[in-house]
Amino acid sequence: MQNAQTIPSPVSGAGSIREAQAAPMFVHVLADSSDKLAGVCSILERRFNVAGERLDAEARLSQVPFAVIVRADLRTVENIAAIKKRSTKLAKAQKRIFLVEHMSHVCISQAYALGATLVLPGTISKARLLAALADPAEPAVPPSGAPQPDNAVESAATAIASMFTAVTLGQPIDVDGTKEAGRKIANRIAEHGLSEWLATVRRHHEGTYQHCLLVTGVAIDFGLSLGVRRSDLERLYSAAMFHDIGKARIPLAILDKPGRLDVEERSLIETHPAAGYDVLKDHKDISPEILDAVRHHHEYLDGSGYPDALCGERISDVVRILTISDIFAALIEHRHYKPTMPREEAYNILGGMTGKLEKALVASFKNVALTR
Repeated sequence: MQNAQTIPSPVSGAGSIREAQAAPMFVHVLADSSDKLAGVCSILERRFNVAGERLDAEARLSQVPFAVIVRADLRTVENIAAIKKRSTKLAKAQKRIFLVEHMSHVCISQAYALGATLVLPGTISKARLLAALADPAEPAVPPSGAPQPDNAVESAATAIASMFTAVTLGQPIDVDGTKEAGRKIANRIAEHGLSEWLATVRRHHEGTYQHCLLVTGVAIDFGLSLGVRRSDLERLYSAAMFHDIGKARIPLAILDKPGRLDVEERSLIETHPAAGYDVLKDHKDISPEILDAVRHHHEYLDGSGYPDALCGERISDVVRILTISDIFAALIEHRHYKPTMPREEAYNILGGMTGKLEKALVASFKNVALTR
């Protein structure tokens, strides 16, 4: 690295009357090289009051910023240690956006462990970064001492990322932590509703982790709308949290590929239910119902699904609910390369899957899909 340096705010005292009336929000940038630091600052400096520093410099953050942007290689121990040194003040920022140089399960998990509220690829998309900063932020201190609304999102994203990392590295999975994250989502949705959850997840996450968070939220709200017992709701959100764990054995480049997969890539993707089952089958705290859901959430009533071509009564109620939730979540996901499908259109697609999904459940799902 070059010598440590700090890039000050470009905003001068001789601004326009409009600037004087409404000072730009303060954004602090951290990076592990001068080039990365300058690249991020150049994108932001026309819209924000920007300050930045190299991670190998002495920490100089003197005020709490609206947002912190970190662009660094999270495979480097020194970078991780430097970010941790600044963690107390960084945690007070409403937005903590990490531009991760290597989009692996391990690096994404590390970013969330360091306090990220959003993880984006290190190859910067100016439009995506500015859009993330333009989104309305949650209040720094919620009224009446209530927990911050994004705690459930952050906890769940961290749990999913950590779970994927554990599989990648062959380490034990934190089953209890993952179930606890699912419980927080259930509480959040019971209090604030599904629409609020969907909007928050889309705002902060992309790709595979966004999908897992959406599926869990949709499955929980479906269960609540059906009036399932507390124990059944726990079984449902646990199954949803774990359902795609087999994707940890598939490269992110394929999982999050923009556009259509080729035949070989599709075949690889279709190995994830069985792979997830294999990862979890010997874990004493994973029930048979959850294992069944992980392995069979891509099965259809007419036997056309995978991996076991189950049909009819061989498909459990939990799997039937999870499959509907999974398909709906996939249809309404936000991807930067395509518009988000309206919920009504997504529901109509479910309604057209005659013979594959349980007709009565699809009918019951309509209220969840369109109004909740």
